[in-house]
Amino acid sequence: MDAARRRLLDHASLPGELHGIEPWITASWQRCLARGQRPRERVVFDCVSASAMRRALEASHALRLTAAPVIDHTLGRAMSDTGYFALLTDAQGIVIDVHGPADMSNRHIHAIARIGVDLSEPAIGTSAIGAALAERTSVWLHRGEHFFEDTAVYSCAGAPLFDPDGACIGMLDLTGVMAPERRALKHLVSVTARRIENALVLRRPHALVLRLTWPGHLPGDDDDGLLVLDADGRIVGANRTAAEMLDLRADGTGWPHADEIFAVPCGDLLGVARRDRGPLEVPTWGGLRVLALAQLARHTPGAEAAATSVPLRSREAALIRHAVAEAGGNVAEAARRLGISRATVYRKLGQR
Repeated sequence: MDAARRRLLDHASLPGELHGIEPWITASWQRCLARGQRPRERVVFDCVSASAMRRALEASHALRLTAAPVIDHTLGRAMSDTGYFALLTDAQGIVIDVHGPADMSNRHIHAIARIGVDLSEPAIGTSAIGAALAERTSVWLHRGEHFFEDTAVYSCAGAPLFDPDGACIGMLDLTGVMAPERRALKHLVSVTARRIENALVLRRPHALVLRLTWPGHLPGDDDDGLLVLDADGRIVGANRTAAEMLDLRADGTGWPHADEIFAVPCGDLLGVARRDRGPLEVPTWGGLRVLALAQLARHTPGAEAAATSVPLRSREAALIRHAVAEAGGNVAEAARRLGISRATVYRKLGQR
């Protein structure tokens, strides 16, 4: 890293082989060099114009509204003693929200922790923000891996954010200034981004929620594939996990109808949800089977947040019901597999 950076600083070029450096970092460095930028140039952290800031905030209203409670609940507790803070940007790298203990008396923090500041790669060179938006994946960036010397005081983790139609709409960044470098933040920012995306999916008007996982697991957490369907069975929103599981492709015209994906009628899934039957294996037209938990839409205030997870009692009952189904209705066998008594199985199912 040091040899590569010295070559970059002294000769504005990169050595042929860069051992130990992520390819996306060197790709970003190359793009900066191609723009005519040089590492020792001063970086000016400019805000976009008032009209551009207004457009960015208006376009990102749903993202800001949805992300705020997730960020405050997850990151506020996890990062409270680290000195790191969170930035939310749009897809162009413009800051649209700031969360956490950002000490604005620190000039390095004040430079970036302002709504409207342009933190795109063309503006500030290599950073977790530009990298997450360019690579469409979560990243961790050490101080010395930034392109400009002026930004080498920052350590940052970033994750892209996708809307329910599969389009990248921004990114979440966790930054510290001369703070201990914590690679674990890459996992934290990834988990938080997933929760934000799930909440965005559940904000879409819908009639049915499908939580998906593979057989052998139980749906009910942030790792689920998530689909929301309207009353006619059209998929109106999906998270990235569901898109990968079902090989969905967003083509600009929306997602396909559920009947094109699942080899059971959508009406059957609605019926399962109404009867609160728990998860069931569903065949797909691609030949794979998924475990699906069908839930009717909730129309109470805060339903998006509440629906992002399944209550423990519901998961427990679903697990028991699934075990009984796999045992062919044999309660004794299901109890043996679960390591509980038959009386417990009957009692838990009776509660439902």
